[in-house]
Amino acid sequence: MPSEGHKSHNEVRGDVYGSVVQAGSVHGGIHIGSPPAAVRQTPWQFPPLVRAVDRSSELAALERHRARAARDGRPALAAVSGLGGVGKTTVALRWLHSLRRQCPAGQLHADLGAQSPDGPEQPGEILARFLRALGVPAQQVPALLAERTVMYRSLTADRSLVVLLDDAATAAQVRPLLPGGSSVTAVTSRRRLPGLTVDGCYPVHLEALALDAAVELLTDTLADGRVAEEPEDARALVELCAGLPLAVRIAGARLAARPGRSIATMVRSLAAEHQRLEALAIDGDHNVRAALDLSYQALPPASARLYRLLGLHPGREFDASVAAALLPAEADATRSLDVLHEASLLVDASAERHRFHDLVRLHAAAKAREDESPQDRAEAVRRIADHYLASATRAEEIVDPQHRTMARDYGFVPVVVAEVGPGSEAALDWLERELPNVMAVIHQARSAGFPTVCWQLADALWPLFLRRKFYDDWCAAHREGLAAARELGDAAAECRMLTSGGVGELGAGNPDGALVMFEQAARLFLARGDLLGHARTLNYRGLALQRLGRPDEAAGYFARAATELPGNGDERAGGLARLNLADVALATGQAEEAIRHAGVAHTTLLDAGDTYNAARATTLLGRAHLVVNGLDRAEELLSSAWAILRGMTANYETARAAGGLAEVSERRGRTDLARTRYREALDLYSSVGRSGSDEAEETRSRLRRLERSEPDGT
Repeated sequence: MPSEGHKSHNEVRGDVYGSVVQAGSVHGGIHIGSPPAAVRQTPWQFPPLVRAVDRSSELAALERHRARAARDGRPALAAVSGLGGVGKTTVALRWLHSLRRQCPAGQLHADLGAQSPDGPEQPGEILARFLRALGVPAQQVPALLAERTVMYRSLTADRSLVVLLDDAATAAQVRPLLPGGSSVTAVTSRRRLPGLTVDGCYPVHLEALALDAAVELLTDTLADGRVAEEPEDARALVELCAGLPLAVRIAGARLAARPGRSIATMVRSLAAEHQRLEALAIDGDHNVRAALDLSYQALPPASARLYRLLGLHPGREFDASVAAALLPAEADATRSLDVLHEASLLVDASAERHRFHDLVRLHAAAKAREDESPQDRAEAVRRIADHYLASATRAEEIVDPQHRTMARDYGFVPVVVAEVGPGSEAALDWLERELPNVMAVIHQARSAGFPTVCWQLADALWPLFLRRKFYDDWCAAHREGLAAARELGDAAAECRMLTSGGVGELGAGNPDGALVMFEQAARLFLARGDLLGHARTLNYRGLALQRLGRPDEAAGYFARAATELPGNGDERAGGLARLNLADVALATGQAEEAIRHAGVAHTTLLDAGDTYNAARATTLLGRAHLVVNGLDRAEELLSSAWAILRGMTANYETARAAGGLAEVSERRGRTDLARTRYREALDLYSSVGRSGSDEAEETRSRLRRLERSEPDGT
């Protein structure tokens, strides 16, 4: 050691290998070495399993992922997402508990606190707990997150652990907590956490339980024989719980606490929608509404508002255009929908559509009542109605521009219109897809204070009803529309509802009711001095009389209509009257008359641009030529009609053409082809609810006769 006051010079030159300590003054002994090794511990931190829920397909998918990762020599990472109360932690625990033999180095568990009132846990704090659980003395846990992460990865590099990271908020929160080596990690979150996919994460999104699985869970929870004694009520109960495991468990627990209470009593208490969330709670413990509140409170303001406004949507599913209709023009509706999906508050339906879990829908509606003013709620409901009215009207214009003559009144402009085209078939498909929503708006409209929307929506659905024959909805929509028109004192709207609704009643097999409606419309038209409207009722009354078995009276009305309609400026409707005259003539054995009238009708309708009804005239022409043994001409006409109508998805009229083609084949001895075409016709009749019609019965009779004969192989 140099003497006190002596300046020392300590310098290292050249290449140096190994450890070097350089110091100016050194007092005491010098010890060079590594810190003491941590005591190797085996943590077992998982909570016990609760009663099993049937998630066999999800568990099998998770295990396949783990096996692939093991073969590749990498850690396995999976994220289980879903709605609060859907059973994410149960599934993750069930999988991880089963891996004790494959991962003997222990279990680590942390609640990451995404739903905590104090906010999510910091990953550094979780890492400190994990390191201590793995045997690192508290004083040796590094202060910095990066250093804790390095130590954690080093300690787990040669271990096979299972790790459960419950209730994660973000991928960034999770990433430092991923172990090394051949460990298996499961993350649960109400959010989908797509950011973890870059880390090789396998995503599993849990939906509500299927009915049988939910009944099984109720049986396990109740465990006293009541489910077996009341099977139908048990199924009704889990349906009201919408398959949400938390809700089923709560319902079961409440029943278990009341051994003398029947399941039917619980069903009645849950049946009222506005009380259901309150009923699915156990004081001081589990609560469906509280679980949903946590997800709602975590939403950004724009998404939270969209969530509660969508709770006012009257139907079960919707597309992005509904969200756009509810938000200001400058708002990013697509982003807000994405946020709701990421939070598991919306689920995907078919064809880029969205839907709520039933209990979530009730929660969203409750939040709208709590957080939106009555005026804002009323405006949102009207914007939804305006959206469907404008979109259905656009489809009506594409499919049947001649019908689009009545007024449309909107509460708020501009109106967001859905993409319904291009082309007639796409527009009809849109109308069919949205029919449940449109019907829900129709049923809601009068009580919500906008009866004009009620009848105008019914009117806009005419092309769909005419071509695809949804008779129950057709009649229901026009009954509501008629009541709305009368409430408004709108005679023109009342006439339209009577005539269009009468055609629906006719198709539904109620010609007496249809005739009454047509005669009421005729009187209204005359009272208003509307000669064209009155002339149109001649056609309709003739159709009702024809169905009532009074062909001579029907022909008289059709003949008058064929003259009066063109005389009052409606050539197309006159063509339809000619088509109806041809139908009566064919039915009464006057095939040549039928050919004459149908030919005129075809020309008139084609000139008017009415391809659909012109094809109907072609079918009738073909059937008339069958009667006079013009098989070549009949086949040519029926094939043409079949191709056009099939392209329009007009199944009822396509069935009539297919039946005619089957008869041509039968008469030419091509029985195999005839049988195929008869079956096609029956399938088409069935698809529009007309399997019991006279045409279908005749087709079925012909097919039975052919099936009793031997096939000829042609």
